[in-house]
Amino acid sequence: MECNCSCVHSDLSLMDEVLDTYADVKGSLITILQKAQDIYGYLPMDVIRLISDRTGVKPAKIMGVATFYTQFRLQPVGKYLIMLCKGTACHVNGSDLIEKTINETLGIKDGETTPDGLFTLKNVACLGCCSLSPVMMINDETYGRLTPQKTKEILAQLAEAAKEDK
Repeated sequence: MECNCSCVHSDLSLMDEVLDTYADVKGSLITILQKAQDIYGYLPMDVIRLISDRTGVKPAKIMGVATFYTQFRLQPVGKYLIMLCKGTACHVNGSDLIEKTINETLGIKDGETTPDGLFTLKNVACLGCCSLSPVMMINDETYGRLTPQKTKEILAQLAEAAKEDK
């Protein structure tokens, strides 16, 4: 049956191998969710329903797990996911100023994505890089000892690199 709604539908076949491997393994829900997020970049609702169907775990329980752990996302993120550390060391060393710089430079606040889909800002409790404070991770790259100027330069370089990729 075809859906006439405006919702996004994921290619669920991408989950076949994951679910064939883990659906019947007790205690594997977090692993399944991690692999789903690796595939789609976030956890789409149709994928959560598929996981529920294949594992027998109720969608409400899956959503409980997905919303409890900060590693999981229920919305798509930009090409560059900025995780800004807000832990004690980073806070003391100026992470609020770095956040303000990001807000002003990109026009987004915590949890938002730029209209062009390039950057998403997510404040996190700790990145475990206290000696580099203030620090942020963008995708898998760590940037430490940030200043407002250094932050602007990093964002500009990434924006330029994205233009070259097109």
